[in-house]
Amino acid sequence: MSREEMKSRGWEQCDIIIVCGDAYVDHPSFGSALIGRVLEDAGYKVGMIAQPINKDDFSALGEPGLCFCVSSGNVDSMVNNYTANKRIRSEDDYSPGGRGGRRPDRAVIVYCNMIREAYKDTPIIIGGIEASLRRFAHYDYWDDKVRQSILADAPADLITYGMAEKPLLEVVGRLKKGENIHDIRGVRGTVIKTKSLDMEGYVEIPDFKAVSTDKMAYARAFKAYSDEQDPFHGRTVVQRHPKTIIVQYPPPMPMSTTELDHIYELPYTRRPHPSYKEEIPALKTVMFSITSHRGCFGGCSFCAITNHQGRIVQSRSIESIVNEAKKLARMPEFKGTITDIGGPTANMYAMGCEKQSKVGACRDKLCLYPSPCPSLKKDHGKLIELLKAVQAVPGVKNVFIGSGIRYDLAMQDEGYLYQICKNNISGQLKVAPEHVSREVTDAMCKPSIETYKKFVARYKEINKELGKEQYIIPYFISGHPGCTLKDAIELAEFVRDMGYYVEQVQDFTPTPSTLSTCIYYTGFNPYTGKTVYVPRSMEERRMQRALLQYKNPENYDLVKKALIKAGRKDLIGYGAKCLIPPSRPYHHKKKG
Repeated sequence: MSREEMKSRGWEQCDIIIVCGDAYVDHPSFGSALIGRVLEDAGYKVGMIAQPINKDDFSALGEPGLCFCVSSGNVDSMVNNYTANKRIRSEDDYSPGGRGGRRPDRAVIVYCNMIREAYKDTPIIIGGIEASLRRFAHYDYWDDKVRQSILADAPADLITYGMAEKPLLEVVGRLKKGENIHDIRGVRGTVIKTKSLDMEGYVEIPDFKAVSTDKMAYARAFKAYSDEQDPFHGRTVVQRHPKTIIVQYPPPMPMSTTELDHIYELPYTRRPHPSYKEEIPALKTVMFSITSHRGCFGGCSFCAITNHQGRIVQSRSIESIVNEAKKLARMPEFKGTITDIGGPTANMYAMGCEKQSKVGACRDKLCLYPSPCPSLKKDHGKLIELLKAVQAVPGVKNVFIGSGIRYDLAMQDEGYLYQICKNNISGQLKVAPEHVSREVTDAMCKPSIETYKKFVARYKEINKELGKEQYIIPYFISGHPGCTLKDAIELAEFVRDMGYYVEQVQDFTPTPSTLSTCIYYTGFNPYTGKTVYVPRSMEERRMQRALLQYKNPENYDLVKKALIKAGRKDLIGYGAKCLIPPSRPYHHKKKG
């Protein structure tokens, strides 16, 4: 991170400099740190410029011999900087002291422009979640319009999308051999821009002019490129822009267990760079967590995992994970608890189906929606074996599941449910029914609320058998496409009947490259061909959220307005089923 550190290593120049919107934490949950270790392991001298503010920061390590690699960090900068209601966030868990303001809006574009001011011809490769999910023309919630591919807006040369270790190593390897960045073509997991097409066998989706003016064209384009995101049958996708042509090559093939093990066994310190004097809050939740796998076959409409990590689950070996647990147990800060073992979904370790591993995921159906596919492996035996093996590591007292589980998948294997209730829950289990209305859960590609109710009943029965008092923390989303005020009230009544207050509610935020965002923008589901109601006004979005937290006195006026508007005055009063009383309750606001 400094010339002094370069000098101490005997370096005159870095081969590669990573520019990142996060503080530098050498932990495998931080994408830039992981990529840095992978490049270092391949023999490259790697520098890190974390959270640059001014032009001088970009020349702090000099010009790299091969290229700059640019990322906004673990989170899209717009999601990181703004709430769902487009208010500026004052906090940033990926910054020292948790303070906001260290990461510019549209960080990847800003960083690339500043690099170009200092270094006119040095290759720039962009990656991470922001670049990966903005690789085609996309609806941007904060601008409320369709923006160009980030590669058309940023003075970068190439995108490595998804979990980009393989494509990045290939591109950097070709740069090292003396190849010009503009001649590097055909690399799986990359996106390039070009002036002309000299290839065959590609899929051309509606161009920028079409998708930015015609919502149906946008929906067709989204479906077309989403259908090509499987490494086995995905084809090259092309989209024309006013001044360039965007070309996405197919995703890289899935990593083998050996390859994934190697990446997570690199010598991460799991600590912030020693130059920081304040803690990085994001590290607290993951410091003693372990990544067991990548990918998710859940297919939730609002999640970008399908277009980033893919549907095919890639898992590490039990031996590798146990060795990581042993390293954690030797750390002086370790108190005996591994806070999480999981991936995008905790209970998909070593799962999938035989077809996926040979010919890819099905084009015409999802693995879990509307119900689990008969071909899907539902046996959690390998995962149970893993949890028990880590639990047996000397110094490890507890192994908890901190990331969420798919309850519909867990219902397929009672042995797993019994195992986690007995040994792997810290008193509360996170699950995400998301909504109760069938129209909304269908728009989300989530199971019906009846499945959730069955899961809760069985969960309670098992805990009663075990003599344990453990709870479920359900997550709900407000304002999702398909959700009317009537549906929001139905969800509020469900929350009322649960008997406890919901503290965590997620406002739906339309983020790039999700089906839900496509529906939000177009009002149309490209997979069903049906129009979908979308709560777009900020007032209705606020009302839907307030309904979920109807007990909060600050939400009283919004809840009352929503109930009256929906013709549900029967829920205003003092009856057992009422959500709010007829008049505003006294609420004393704290000063400051």
